[in-house]
Amino acid sequence: MKLITTLTASLLLLVSTAFITGCNPAIKQPDNISNNIIVLVIYKTQPSTAEEAVAELTQLIEKVQQEPHFVKLTLHVDPNDNTNIMLYEEWSDATYYNSDHMNTVHLQEFIKKSVNFLAGPPDI
Repeated sequence: MKLITTLTASLLLLVSTAFITGCNPAIKQPDNISNNIIVLVIYKTQPSTAEEAVAELTQLIEKVQQEPHFVKLTLHVDPNDNTNIMLYEEWSDATYYNSDHMNTVHLQEFIKKSVNFLAGPPDI
């Protein structure tokens, strides 16, 4: 009986501590957790057009970096197959990314030109 009482008291203490800690506004979210959105854009180029695709993407990135809510963008080319290209994008506002960014003149122009060097639309 004493063991059950001790276990019950320990469980109550543990639950109480967890509740108090979870409700304490002084306990903040760790600094390394971000509320930004991450977008991965995967491109496949047409054969022999990887260099042109990278050049066009580099020009596009220069313009994208000037947009509001832009945080970071990194271009990656597969070292084993340069027809595989990935953009790692970070934005501070998902609504902006999904609407205003997608309708920018520079992105729309890139999309039109991309039929000359991409194998199809990207996977986002």
